[in-house]
Amino acid sequence: MAGLLLSGQQMSAKESHFLYIAVPGIRNYVQYGGVGILVFDMDNSFRFVKRMSTWDVLPGEQPENVKGVAASARTGKIYVSTQKRLAAFDAITGTKAWDKAYEGGCDRMAISPDGRILYVPAFEGPFWDVANATTGDIIAKLETNSRSHNTVFSADGSRVYLAGLASPFLSIADPGDNRIIGRVGPFSAAIRPFTVNGRQTLCFVNVDGLLGFEMGDLRTGKMLYRVQVHGYEKGPVKRHGCPSHGIGLTPDERELWVSDGANNRIHVFNATVMPPKQIASVKLRDMPGWVTFSVDGRYAFPSTGDVIDTQTKRIAATLHDEHGQDVQSEKMLELVFSNGKLVRAGNQFGVGAKH
Repeated sequence: MAGLLLSGQQMSAKESHFLYIAVPGIRNYVQYGGVGILVFDMDNSFRFVKRMSTWDVLPGEQPENVKGVAASARTGKIYVSTQKRLAAFDAITGTKAWDKAYEGGCDRMAISPDGRILYVPAFEGPFWDVANATTGDIIAKLETNSRSHNTVFSADGSRVYLAGLASPFLSIADPGDNRIIGRVGPFSAAIRPFTVNGRQTLCFVNVDGLLGFEMGDLRTGKMLYRVQVHGYEKGPVKRHGCPSHGIGLTPDERELWVSDGANNRIHVFNATVMPPKQIASVKLRDMPGWVTFSVDGRYAFPSTGDVIDTQTKRIAATLHDEHGQDVQSEKMLELVFSNGKLVRAGNQFGVGAKH
């Protein structure tokens, strides 16, 4: 097993769970874990395992901001985008399979559940590229003129949801023929992070100016609710310029977790009632700008590097690299291995898994 990222014991028939974190994932700030892909052992108290190399930073140069991360069991690859490029790495060895610089750069992409294609937003540009996940070659382009930014594939792969920084509408694409087929909104302001449920009936969106979220009906295209966080006030934030930048559904869709940048908290809502009802808040060690979950929903991963037990709503671990440095990133996901193979991949978005 020489040269593999994980040990023979870890790669046994028993499933092993690892958290992969791409850095620098808070702008280009290397103080939050440096440069590369950091791997943590979820089965052993989130112990640091290894750093995988991504791009060299030459003397006098600044590292590229990591903009997104995705993975596929079909290809065995983890994909990392920056403002300039998109690259694929073997999830076990860390070997770079391909590295492509796309016209207009890249933002937060998503991979199809079957691992065949990637929808890649140009960096706050007018279009999304559709790329072959095996080669990185572009096969189609969709123009929205919305300052392309965030991308979510539905759990069944039948739809792709596209949000831009300059639009109050969520665009809907058909990956079968790579065309825009609808939109949801308008919401009250431009859409920031967002997520959708497994049945593709609802979307939950952060918008500029709101500490909380808004909801839309994916079937009718109408906005449904505007929900504000109670008990906390908006205030200055370090990044992103909006009070709530980060939102996700637990895989069972019973809870919706929402970031609060001014108060360094994650607020938890009961999503089994409509509109969702605020039920808890968790204090974090820094400003959250993202949140996602483990595949089984046991853990929540805000971008602060705090690991939260979703049942108790308490901090279960904090992430540190091989130097003891605090790790923070808005680009992370869980990978599950068995018998030396990647068998399941989580996602950077808290997309609902209830069908």
